[in-house]
Amino acid sequence: MNSTKSEILFAGFNQDSSMFCVGTDTGFRVCNALNSTEKFQRDLKGGIGHVEMLYRSNILALVGGGLQPKYPDNKVIIWDDHLIKCIGEMSFRTKIKNVKLKNDRVVVVLEKKIFVYNFTDLKLLDQIETCPNPRGICTINTEGDHTILATLEKSVGKVFVNNYDANKAYCIEAHVSPISYLQLNSTGTKLATSSEKGTVIRIYDTNTGQISQELRRGNDYATITSLAFDYRSQWLGCASDQGTIHIFAVNQDGLQQEQQNQNQSSHNPKSKFEFLKGFIPILGSEWSFAQFRVLDTKCKVSFVSDEHQLIVISYEGKYYKAQFDPQKGGECIKVEEKYLISDKV
Repeated sequence: MNSTKSEILFAGFNQDSSMFCVGTDTGFRVCNALNSTEKFQRDLKGGIGHVEMLYRSNILALVGGGLQPKYPDNKVIIWDDHLIKCIGEMSFRTKIKNVKLKNDRVVVVLEKKIFVYNFTDLKLLDQIETCPNPRGICTINTEGDHTILATLEKSVGKVFVNNYDANKAYCIEAHVSPISYLQLNSTGTKLATSSEKGTVIRIYDTNTGQISQELRRGNDYATITSLAFDYRSQWLGCASDQGTIHIFAVNQDGLQQEQQNQNQSSHNPKSKFEFLKGFIPILGSEWSFAQFRVLDTKCKVSFVSDEHQLIVISYEGKYYKAQFDPQKGGECIKVEEKYLISDKV
């Protein structure tokens, strides 16, 4: 793959954020998230617009993209990298906007509909109609035998949450403006949402559908490009086209909440005029605990487990690792910066 000429069409993490995938106009590559070392790459002589890795396995879902796509943009290719070939495909009438994988599920997102399949035999399990969804917004839990799926609803600003194993589904009126991003934590107990305004992020309890936290990214409008919980759901990372990566402390339940209360410094800052939030709602929001500034405008974020480190990958072709202080917060310390494609100059 001639990386100096490759255009990045896709960048994203696998389910446990241990790996990340990059789709280019000539193929794809998979790298270790901790140090960005390349695990493997495939020159397919055509563009790959979406790469979804199944945890750390050899199975990936590919969708063609770019000016000269390797595959049609209405097909999901199930790729076995041990065999280095396609082992299955799924065709649709319209362009595929997103694909999500879980051990037992394949979720395919189209402009106005989402299909849920059983992974082993690709049997169709569910169809969900949504409002127009050009960004392919959708999120599924990645841990446990249960399946919780959060998607756009037919009405703008609303989120449809389906807990398949509990046979429970409900709608959350999350925002007035159209939704721009949805992200479940790994177990599916918390759901982070943002709107196209990009000023406020809300966290909901998926068991009750009630809001548990309102976080303020900033006052200026922004396009949210990534939301990510850490493994323990103690932190939430947020990236936008404004260049600053925000890290928020996430409220905990039970014993975790008691431990969090013992360390007041790990709470998100609030306005000293919070008592006026009934009159001026912005004064009741929580602001970010830590920040990391980059020049890139389209990033994906993730966390290194138990290391208080943030990983950032960008469509502009950069890899960053940053350290944040879990006691004091504030500005992160940049640990590493390099190109996603190592021989790019």
